[in-house]
Amino acid sequence: MKLEGIAEQKGNVMRQLRVAKITLNIGAGKSTEKLEKGLKLLKAITGITPVKTFTNKRIPTWGLRPGLPIGCKLTLRKAGSIELLKRLIQARDNRLIESQFDGEGNVAFGIPEYIDIPGANYDPLIGIMGMEVCVTLERPGYRVKRRKIMKKRIPGKHRISKQEAIDFMREKFGVMVVSE
Repeated sequence: MKLEGIAEQKGNVMRQLRVAKITLNIGAGKSTEKLEKGLKLLKAITGITPVKTFTNKRIPTWGLRPGLPIGCKLTLRKAGSIELLKRLIQARDNRLIESQFDGEGNVAFGIPEYIDIPGANYDPLIGIMGMEVCVTLERPGYRVKRRKIMKKRIPGKHRISKQEAIDFMREKFGVMVVSE
């Protein structure tokens, strides 16, 4: 009986949204110099070593072949990601565009210059670079689509709608969502 009272006071615990992960991405093309700068930048901002991304296809007009490093990425989870996300949103002046939200509970936005991030200092070895930020939201129970045994789909009523993601970002991070 006590658990029912707690759930009624806070709403249904299984319906509450949370940040599952934050992915930072820097595309460098075939320039190895820009790639090295991107690796240094992500390491400086997060303190975690990023991984390189490689091409899978051959695109002769761009001079790309399979196995060529073209960028770097980094995935953050748990409590440290929330603090970084607050700083990244401040770099965007706490404003996001409605089209940056998708129908599955994801938010993606770009930061044109890393020096806009609070706490990030300009490094002359890196220069001016930008990055892409992707935020994935989820509810408790999303593990059923990733588990090894008896994988299931997430029911439609448990999925995150675009409006729910917008409301969550407004309440939790004070984001102002504007239409284009």
